[in-house]
Amino acid sequence: MTDDDPRSKAIVQWLTSAGLQDTDRQEMLQGYAERLADAGVPLRRFHLAQRAFHPKYGGTGFTWTRDGGVYHEYFEHSDTPRDEWLRSPFYYMLDQNVPEFRSRLEGPALDRFPVLAEFRKSGGTDYLSMILRFGDFIDAPFDPRRPGEGILSSWTTDARDGFSESDLNLIRQTYPHLGLAMRAASTQQMAKDLLQVYLGRDAGRRVMSGEITRGSSRQIDAVICYFDLKGFTQLAEQIPGTELIEMLNDYFGVAVATIQKFGGNILKFMGDGILTMFDLGSVTEDAHAALSAACELQRQIRQRNRERSADGLPIADFTLALHAGEILYGNIGSENRLDFTVIGPTVNQTARISGLHASVGRSIIVSEYVQKVAHPCPQDLVSLGRYMLRGVTEPIELFTIYDSEVDG
Repeated sequence: MTDDDPRSKAIVQWLTSAGLQDTDRQEMLQGYAERLADAGVPLRRFHLAQRAFHPKYGGTGFTWTRDGGVYHEYFEHSDTPRDEWLRSPFYYMLDQNVPEFRSRLEGPALDRFPVLAEFRKSGGTDYLSMILRFGDFIDAPFDPRRPGEGILSSWTTDARDGFSESDLNLIRQTYPHLGLAMRAASTQQMAKDLLQVYLGRDAGRRVMSGEITRGSSRQIDAVICYFDLKGFTQLAEQIPGTELIEMLNDYFGVAVATIQKFGGNILKFMGDGILTMFDLGSVTEDAHAALSAACELQRQIRQRNRERSADGLPIADFTLALHAGEILYGNIGSENRLDFTVIGPTVNQTARISGLHASVGRSIIVSEYVQKVAHPCPQDLVSLGRYMLRGVTEPIELFTIYDSEVDG
């Protein structure tokens, strides 16, 4: 087959269009595998793996099968490589600096690479795998522990005579174009993932959609929430730094999962605290969601403390302050360093309410504004009295959520 082969041209043209249109990676790989099959390649299985820029996952994989279409999976970070990886053709290729590997599914290769034996048992006859590197990694030495930027792909057939030379040439000619389209799609996904991880789900989405001008903001009514760990400063003086970070991540993991479960947006981590906003469409919805999150968080933290105590680990309690009102939500900072956050009197007042936990003796404090817009609500809100806040001319009534374990 020559470079003028119309089959190759058609697939390359489609891949170019898919890359320009920001086609989803799963949809792109489905289309690529189907077009290879339509072009006469007796493809039974196609797999593609690449690095994932994510704090939890080290890699991502897509597998297409003739009967099942495409499915997507993530591979978690691991300090110890899995045996499955160490005995894979991909590891061998990276370790031995081999950009292409082919095996008729028979003989010693089946003993050396268990995955090939599995393909053989399911009817496979021939296997091809290739590595395509991106950017600075193109000329870098292969390293199975740090594969770098690129894609690792494999094709399997069940045709009696395996892949023909024509099949192999079509795959080789179209593969670089698949890599280019995947790089474009992956860069887009990477940007979305990183922005959501570092800025929060809503702020990340807004920045990705183009809200990046300094000073651009919108005025909204929302519920602001301050979460804080009790006694963290004292604990920091008593336990080693690594254990302190582990503990902080443990509690933050519980808090973030719970707040997001009820629709809250994580705006900022501040030492041992978290600034959160509930903006679900109406301030009444916001208040109901925030109060539900507070009750669930109280239950989750107590459960986690029981687990940590059983494991002999240090524990901490938490405080939570909820307040509602108008806020400015948007970009604030300098020309080369911006923060997508919230400002305004409501935010400042929430911080001051948070400072009253010791005075009122309660872990959860709810302002009268949240109580009013949430009424009626499933939670039993009990008045703590009226308090003056610095910078506010009138006293504000504060409430807490009735807690059967404390008040019963």
